[in-house]
Amino acid sequence: MTPEAPAGGQSAEALRAAPGLSSAEAARRLEQVGANRLPEAGTVPGWRRLLAELTHFFAILLWCASVLAYLAGMPQLAIAIVIVILVNGVFAYIQQERAQHAAAKLRELLPAMVSVRRDNRVIKVHTTELVPDDAVVLVAGDRVPADLRLAVAASCSVDESMLTGESEALAKVPGDTVFGGTFLVNGQAEGIVASTGGQTRLAEIAALTGKVEAPPSPLARELQRIVRITAAMALGIGALFFVLSLLVGISWRDAFLFAIGVMVALVPEGLLPTVTLSLAVGAQRMAQRNALVRNLEAVETLGSTTYICTDKTGTLTQNRMNAVEVWTPSGVLSIIGGGYSPEAEVTGKGTVEAQHLSTAALAASVGRAVLHEGKWVAEGDPMEAAIHALAARLAGPGQGPGEPDVSHRFAFDPRRLRESAIVGTTLYVKGAPESVVPLCGEDGAGRALRMVDEMASHGLRVLAVAERTLPGLPGASFKLEEVERDLTLLGLIGLHDPPRAEVRVALEAARDAGIKVAMVTGDHAFTAAAIARETGLIGSPELVLEGHNLPEDDAVLTALLDRDGVVVSRVTPEQKLRVARLLQRRGHVVAMTGDGVNDGPALQQADIGVAMGLSGTDVAREAADLVLLDDDFATIIAAVEQGRATYANIRRFLTYHLTDNVAELTPFVIWALSGGRFPLALSVLQILALDIGTDLLPALALGSEAPSKGTLKRAPERRHLMDRALIIRVFGLLGPVEALFEMTAYTAVLLGAGWTPGAELPASDVLMAASGAAFTTVVLAQLANAFACRSASVPPWRLGWFSNRLLVWAVLAELGLLAVFLFLGPLATLLGHAPPSPGGLAVALAAIPAVLLADWLYKIVRHRRVAKAAPATKV
Repeated sequence: MTPEAPAGGQSAEALRAAPGLSSAEAARRLEQVGANRLPEAGTVPGWRRLLAELTHFFAILLWCASVLAYLAGMPQLAIAIVIVILVNGVFAYIQQERAQHAAAKLRELLPAMVSVRRDNRVIKVHTTELVPDDAVVLVAGDRVPADLRLAVAASCSVDESMLTGESEALAKVPGDTVFGGTFLVNGQAEGIVASTGGQTRLAEIAALTGKVEAPPSPLARELQRIVRITAAMALGIGALFFVLSLLVGISWRDAFLFAIGVMVALVPEGLLPTVTLSLAVGAQRMAQRNALVRNLEAVETLGSTTYICTDKTGTLTQNRMNAVEVWTPSGVLSIIGGGYSPEAEVTGKGTVEAQHLSTAALAASVGRAVLHEGKWVAEGDPMEAAIHALAARLAGPGQGPGEPDVSHRFAFDPRRLRESAIVGTTLYVKGAPESVVPLCGEDGAGRALRMVDEMASHGLRVLAVAERTLPGLPGASFKLEEVERDLTLLGLIGLHDPPRAEVRVALEAARDAGIKVAMVTGDHAFTAAAIARETGLIGSPELVLEGHNLPEDDAVLTALLDRDGVVVSRVTPEQKLRVARLLQRRGHVVAMTGDGVNDGPALQQADIGVAMGLSGTDVAREAADLVLLDDDFATIIAAVEQGRATYANIRRFLTYHLTDNVAELTPFVIWALSGGRFPLALSVLQILALDIGTDLLPALALGSEAPSKGTLKRAPERRHLMDRALIIRVFGLLGPVEALFEMTAYTAVLLGAGWTPGAELPASDVLMAASGAAFTTVVLAQLANAFACRSASVPPWRLGWFSNRLLVWAVLAELGLLAVFLFLGPLATLLGHAPPSPGGLAVALAAIPAVLLADWLYKIVRHRRVAKAAPATKV
């Protein structure tokens, strides 16, 4: 065989890495060409986003109402409605801008570093600092940071699907061009930067696709449903009141005023900005707990998760590999050492053979253990760093393992489950035992496989190491499988990755929350099962499935998967994708974790893709909705808790605002039923003052309510935001109680002044005091309602009156605004009311305990019904 560059690798003599630039030259070029980032020309200008907030469906309705009010000779009403539109629009715009800035900051926190050769050494720089002629070093899973011309390519294939739509990864050889934004699927490569930023192929495509909008999320569709239902009700009931007004002899001008009042009373002006705020607050709280949300709607979807498919390494375990056992045909060595340091206690038989094995495994590895700021840490794959530490420990104090002079390297392939390297004329191979052992001779194979099972049953990850002496270097036309054959097995390495201490508690919390958890991993079945037992994940009876033995029948596999504590081992990317799809067909909302290139399809298929921020590849992070900065399973459960809290906050706001709508609509209903003989308790301007002046701040405070203690003690929510329970609570209890006290306060002031039903209307000062009493009653009742809406099952005194400080401040502001609206003369005259009489004020104050008492009784009855129904629903 001749020393030519093979199809799957390259010779060191034929190709050499580019030396790269100096730091000074790189800085000069960066100043000259600018940062390596895509132009933001496709972004929508701020003025257009603000305009959109002022011209959506609800806003158009209110603009029309304002114009009609002005034409009808009511300029005050027209101005008030315009103020409503502007306040809502500006607030929604501010919240969306905050959400966008928060999302941008989150993206900045994601790893965006790349290895380059500068000053004759490999360093990491931010991708934005790349300049033309930089020498970039890539490994499998990296995203290509700019358009590169490959100088070195070892077993390389690149996923260009994001540019071409072609799902098949393309093989690359030195001289080829790879484009920024694509992903290195296999192998290793070094390339010279040809284009950066706006000059890349990705920038050209981004300019064409920048205006494409993503389809609405399930939450967005649900909100659109509520908006359209409410809008239809507002228009329909408003038109009905307009007709009724004309029928009872009211002038068309006054009839129109009543119709506008009804419409304004029913329109939830603050719904969309409050929902946006809730999602943004949820995303920020997740970020504080090391979970970065890539789109706001994912916050709510997390709360609906019913099934989590988690991998093992780094998520359930610490991803701190340590080689603790070596088996060779000469015996077993035990290695007791901490971390990646070269110091360890070695006992057992076969030290010389183990030294040779560790050197061979090191040659087939790229990752290393390095001393950084006085501490030994992993640089690259933690498993390979552990192999480097093992070689150093077996070499003896002060010896060091040395660096093998590798001429050819064949990177890890998920289909081959092994990787290899050529040093001189010797091929060294390391990989999964089931992949390596069959390529070796029969002698000792059975004994080795039995040892694999024994080591794996102790929770160790097992690697097989083998070698072969070649007659010469492989030629240009060789096939890799012809080189990786007739191997001699050197032995096995057992690596231990300790479980995370908090995983067991997190798994218990997931089960309390009604979420099923499965381990879906590429590891050996025995290793996976041992870790599952150690963490408490595995169910009873134990069910451990292996990828090559999965049932072909989808119905059978679905039945096996749809339980808690399943372990699925040795899965391929296609099998992981199949698992996600089958669980979704079963009706589950699936969260799938992953960190590798091969996890990308499954992460994209899942309802919530969860990528690792520390150990994950760019491919996985790009496909995910959630990125864990600490790679910890417990963080997923914390994110689920916040997702559920966000969903509950949206329901809290809906309950609060719709209750107010009932109280605002009631005066118009009574006026219509009386044929106009009973005076109208509230004016349109008063309703606007209630919706925007007094109700908005408590609604926002409810939208930022922290997760309740029982958030993870119940099954996931699987219902509409506006469901039967919410409607009964609003329209059957809280709303009628508020309306009853509102009209009682209004009537009490009128009766106290000597008015009787059917008689002539009393003097204007009496009507204004009565209207002020009704207005005050609604405000005070909503004050109590805000505290009642904090929970659907627990009274506010058990939650603690001051546990939501934002709500306390909002309520104080609400009382301050009430005083302004009542006692500021010109404003009170504009609204058409005056401070209530003592009798009216007494009724208004009584509304506070009445709302709280009614809500408490409702919660008691609901709790008893749930308790009675619970035994019947248990399986």
